[in-house]
Amino acid sequence: MNFAGYEIASKIRELGGRALLVGGCVRDRLRGEDNPKDVDLEVFGVMPERVLAAFPGANTVGKSFGVIKVGNADIAFPRRETKTSPGHRGFAIECDPFLPLKAAAARRDFTVNAIYLDPLTDELLDPYGGAEDLRAGRLRAVSEHFAEDPLRVLRGMQFIARFDLTPAPELIATCRTMTPENLPPERQFEEWEKLLLQGKKISQGLEFLRATGWVEYYPELAACIGCEQDPEWHPEGDVWNHTLQCLDRMETDEIEVALAVLCHDFGKPYCTKFDPEKGRIRSLGHDTIGVEYALRFLRRLTNEEKILKAVPPLVQYHMAPHAYYRDGASDAAVRRLAARVGRIDRLLAVARADGASEAALDWLRRKSESLEVAANAPKPIVLGRHLLAEGFRAGPELGEILQATYEAQLDGEFFDLPNGVKYAIIYSKQHKNI
Repeated sequence: MNFAGYEIASKIRELGGRALLVGGCVRDRLRGEDNPKDVDLEVFGVMPERVLAAFPGANTVGKSFGVIKVGNADIAFPRRETKTSPGHRGFAIECDPFLPLKAAAARRDFTVNAIYLDPLTDELLDPYGGAEDLRAGRLRAVSEHFAEDPLRVLRGMQFIARFDLTPAPELIATCRTMTPENLPPERQFEEWEKLLLQGKKISQGLEFLRATGWVEYYPELAACIGCEQDPEWHPEGDVWNHTLQCLDRMETDEIEVALAVLCHDFGKPYCTKFDPEKGRIRSLGHDTIGVEYALRFLRRLTNEEKILKAVPPLVQYHMAPHAYYRDGASDAAVRRLAARVGRIDRLLAVARADGASEAALDWLRRKSESLEVAANAPKPIVLGRHLLAEGFRAGPELGEILQATYEAQLDGEFFDLPNGVKYAIIYSKQHKNI
């Protein structure tokens, strides 16, 4: 049993109350994972002020919501919640440490998260049958209060993917009555990130999104449903099925890669046609078209610049490993590819999920490693300060010279600073910039 949970429960018992483990730490223990990073306890029979006094230095950031942080443990108190307005935050909360356990559990989302465990006695308290649901691989809502918080639909999506659960029909029916009203993008992104980076069967989570109708709130993803593909190349069916297959075989711990795999064929619904001359379905230009739709999807979830910058080029060039291998691309071409995508190792992870051949992936990996551009875009050798020291003037012309010099570096025309500066001087004289 977690030491922090035991210590806290012992102290609460001294105060005349009872502290019970609840939520993910109990669920994961029942699943055979008894080493939780974070511990959640719910305290009954003791007012928050007395608990605060018993743990000097406790973090009280969440005090207004009935939560106290002690080390890696969150101490919560039973509370009554009244829906006051639409959305994820539209609740009036009243802390009540003397609320009966079943009533306290009724505010939780899923039965598998409403299982309590006494860390002092190992007694399991399971008012809504969550342990049986966990054994049966079933995801059920605790009560009718589930529908009051739309974020729970996305939590269901990632839970199904992470824990291989089957949603109960009544859960799907309830979710179909809900909408993502006023859901903050950052809260949505948290659930999508858990789906993509922690999901063992991501396809199951997305099929839940489809079953509940919530896929329609992500139109770029919904458009993939029913978008035909050439059966010779894609016997799995439409773009939706292909995307789900790619996500299930994806291997990454980087959200940029995962999002690129999710978005990589977003362009297909807008350019897929039957080519009568070839006698097949084609999606010419979908890699470039997909950038716009990937950005639309991403901006609905995040304004994090590093993600908005990293994902679109991975979408645009997701077919490059195959094409570069087929054409025997030059060193200069590979350097330029690295400059465009930033990280060729990420591009390889996207292409592998997309089903690129191991021969193509291995060729580009070895090529990029030999050129030292596998994990980073080539950095410019010649910088503005170098040219200013040579007497160049600051201004737009300097930027043009620096860009031309960088392009020459990518082409392999020089490999060190002296020759780079020499190139810049020659280029400048030829173009009469100084």
